[in-house]
This record gives sequence, C-alpha cells and structure tokens, in this order.
Amino acid sequence: MGKFVMSTRKNGEFQFNLKASNGQVILTSEGYTTKSACENGISSVKKNAADSGKFEKLTAKNGKFYFNLKAGNGQIIGTSEMYASESGRANGIKSVQENAPEAATEDLTS
Repeated sequence: MGKFVMSTRKNGEFQFNLKASNGQVILTSEGYTTKSACENGISSVKKNAADSGKFEKLTAKNGKFYFNLKAGNGQIIGTSEMYASESGRANGIKSVQENAPEAATEDLTS
C-alpha cells in the first residue's frame, strides 16, 4: 500500500510526496507555508484521486509526459514525475487512484 510522506523543504515550506508500495514517488505537492495546509492538501488528494476528470494530462517541452491532479476549484494539488510514454503516464495516474484513498501519512516534519 502507498503512503504520503510529509516533509519540510530547505526554505521552511511543507510538502508531501505520495509513494507507491514500491517506494517510488508518484505525486509531489507544491510547497505549503503551514503544516495544516499541507495536511489539507493530502486530504484533497485522497478525495479527488478517484475522479479521472481531475487529472490533467500534459506534455513537457522535452516531449516527456506528466500529469497534474486538480482539486474541485481547479487548483493543482499534485504533479507527477516525467514519463517517457503516454502509457507510463496512464499507469502513474492509475497508481495514484489506487494508492491515494487509503494511504497512511508518515510525518517527517518534526
């Protein structure tokens, strides 16, 4: 089962990564100024991951594929890694949908 790992960036902001059961990062958040905002971001991922319509499929300038997960208000709550193929990106989205709803949170901020 996957897990959210909450950590602190060098600039003092909080962020989370959603990791698959194999430890690979499948979604990364923006930086949050407070821990509670970061926790709200995790809740938002859990809530929105089941909705395929919340995933924005994109192609980077270098031709790699990635996706954003958006909240109900359209705000980006997480961004994937870069994938070499569209099928890789599709598998990444599937992994978020399977792992996020039940994922525990590991807090490394303290």
